[in-house]
Amino acid sequence: MVKYIVPIFLGLLFSCNEKVVEKPENLIPEDKMATILYDISLLNAGKIINESILNEYEIEPMEYIYSKYGIDSVQFVGSDTYYASIPTVYESIYTKVKDKLEEDEKFFEEERQQKQDSLMEAKEKLNPNLKKKQVNSKDSVQ
Repeated sequence: MVKYIVPIFLGLLFSCNEKVVEKPENLIPEDKMATILYDISLLNAGKIINESILNEYEIEPMEYIYSKYGIDSVQFVGSDTYYASIPTVYESIYTKVKDKLEEDEKFFEEERQQKQDSLMEAKEKLNPNLKKKQVNSKDSVQ
């Protein structure tokens, strides 16, 4: 019985080490792939928010990506498939994309807050009574 278990165990051990997808010759580097996926996520978000702008200027998101990065669809799909076959690498690529999106979100939130604060400051300079009215309206609610 033991003589059958050892070869089966060794066979399973070595079969788990085989590559599922071969590395393509024109593999897109990980950092560039993260940048491409970041741009794709921005374009997809823009398409969801206001697709008419893309249609108005006849922008095809993936064609734009291919021309911007000097790649073609076969190279992109091959690279994406290869990275997807290595979960740890694929996760690190998408973590970079997520971190960049969160960094952008934080930046734009800070910009929005600064603009809102400067608008409020300008309104108060134009109408000094505005600040008093806001304070009084808060007091009346309490």
